[in-house]
Amino acid sequence: MSVVQAPTNTPDSFRNKVSSIGEEGARNWLYPKKPSGKFYKARTIVSWLLFVFLFGAPFIKVDGHPFMLFNIIERKFVFFGLVFFPQDFYLVVLGILTALISIFLFTAVFGRIWCGWLCPQTIFLEMLFRKIEYLFEGDGRQQRQYNEAPMTPGKAIKKVLKQAIFFVLSFFIANMFLSYIIGIDELKKIVTDPPSQHLVGLFAILVFSFLFYGVFAWFREQACIIVCPYGRYQSALVDVNTIAVSYDFKRGEPRGKLVKIDPKRIATEAVPARGDCVDCKQCVEVCPTGIDIRNGIQLECVNCTACIDACNSVMDKIKKPRGLIRYTSLTTIKDGKSHWLSPRILGYTGVWLLITCLFLFFFIRRPMTEVLILRQPGSLAQKQANGEILNFYLLQVANKQAHDVPVELKLISPQKGQITMVGEFSPVPRITEKTGRFFLAMPKEETSGGDMNVKFGIYSQGKLLKEIETKFLTTTLN
Repeated sequence: MSVVQAPTNTPDSFRNKVSSIGEEGARNWLYPKKPSGKFYKARTIVSWLLFVFLFGAPFIKVDGHPFMLFNIIERKFVFFGLVFFPQDFYLVVLGILTALISIFLFTAVFGRIWCGWLCPQTIFLEMLFRKIEYLFEGDGRQQRQYNEAPMTPGKAIKKVLKQAIFFVLSFFIANMFLSYIIGIDELKKIVTDPPSQHLVGLFAILVFSFLFYGVFAWFREQACIIVCPYGRYQSALVDVNTIAVSYDFKRGEPRGKLVKIDPKRIATEAVPARGDCVDCKQCVEVCPTGIDIRNGIQLECVNCTACIDACNSVMDKIKKPRGLIRYTSLTTIKDGKSHWLSPRILGYTGVWLLITCLFLFFFIRRPMTEVLILRQPGSLAQKQANGEILNFYLLQVANKQAHDVPVELKLISPQKGQITMVGEFSPVPRITEKTGRFFLAMPKEETSGGDMNVKFGIYSQGKLLKEIETKFLTTTLN
C-alpha cells in the first residue's frame, strides 16, 4: 500500500503539522520570547488578581463556613458563600450549565479569550513558572543556547535549583487545590498532625504535587494543544464573525523585509508593492504554542495577545500604524464591517438567558430548611403490651441558614398518636445536615383498618416548615 504525503507548499500546509512536534514525531521544546506591551501588562494585572483570589478564597469564611468549597466526598458545595446540599443538586447542575454556556457564548463572540486571560493553566504557566525560568535562564533565545551548551557544575546547580522551586510551587498549589475540596481547616490538620493520622490526605497532596509539577515543568503547552477539550470545542464555535487575535492580511501582504527605496527610483521605476508585514517573525517567537498567527486562526492559538504586543512594537519602530495583528474578525478584515451579532449568536444568547433565568428562579425559591421523613429501612411494626403499635422513622433536616434552627415534630393526622424522639434532636446547627430517629405509637383502635397513611408537620418557632405524608404499618411480628 502506497502512502501519499500531504503537500508541503500549499497555503494550508501549516495545518499538516503541529508546531511543538518535529518531523520524526519527537517533541520540539518551545522557547518563547518574553512578551512585553500593554496587553501583557493588562494580563499580568488580571493574573495577579486571580492569584489573590485563588490563594485567598480558602481562608475566607462567611458565617463560619468556607467562601468556596467543592466537597465531593461529603456532597457539600459552597459557591461565593452560598451553601448547596445534596438536595440542591439540580441547582448545581443548572449553575454548571450556565457557566458552560457562558463560555460557549463568549467563545463564539471573542474566541478563546478564556484560555489566554482566565484559565489557571495559562496563568500559572505564563505568569509564574515561565517568569521563574526567564529569571534563571534568560529570554527565549538565551534559554535555547543555554540548554544546547555543554553541562557544567554551575549549569547543573541552576537546573536543579529551578526544578526544586518548580516542585515547591507545585506542592503549594496542590495544597491550595485540596483546600477547595476538604476545606482549609481539614488541610491544616493534615499539615500539623502526625503524618500517620492522615495518610490518605498526604498521598492525595503528593499525587497532585507531581501532577502539577509534570504539567508546568514539562508538559506545558501540550496540555492546551492535546489534552484540553476546549480547543476542540473552539473549532465548532468559531466562525468568520468571531472576534479573535487575527492578522490583517489585506494590510500586511505581500510581506517582505524592510528595504529603504530611493525616491528617485520610485519616480523612474516600477517598484513592487509591499505590505506592512516585514516578516520579522517576532509574532512567532513570542507565541507560547509556537504557531504563526499570520496563517489565520488555529486550534493552538490561546488568544494570549503576545503576538499583538510584539507586532505593535515593530510597527512603532518602522513608523507604521499599530494593529496589523489585533482583536478583530475575518469578516471585518475582508470588508471592514462587523457582523458578530449573527443568528447563531442570538440563538446562543437565548439559550443562555433561558438557563440563567431558570437557575435564578429555582435559586430564589429554594427552601432554606429541607426536611425528609422515611420509615426506618428493614424495620416492621412492633406491638406493645397495652396494644399500641409502634413504627420507627428517620428524620433528616438540612439547615442551610447561618443560624441554628429549632425544630418541632407534630402528628397532623390521624389525631391520636404519640411521637417520641430517640435522643436530643433540636436545634439543628447552622449549615448542617442532621439525622435523627423517632417512633410513632398508635392506639389499637386507630390501626384496626390495616396499614394507613400518616401526616407529620415540622415546625420551627410555630411556623410550619413542611408537611410530609408517609406509611404506618400495622403488620407486626408478634
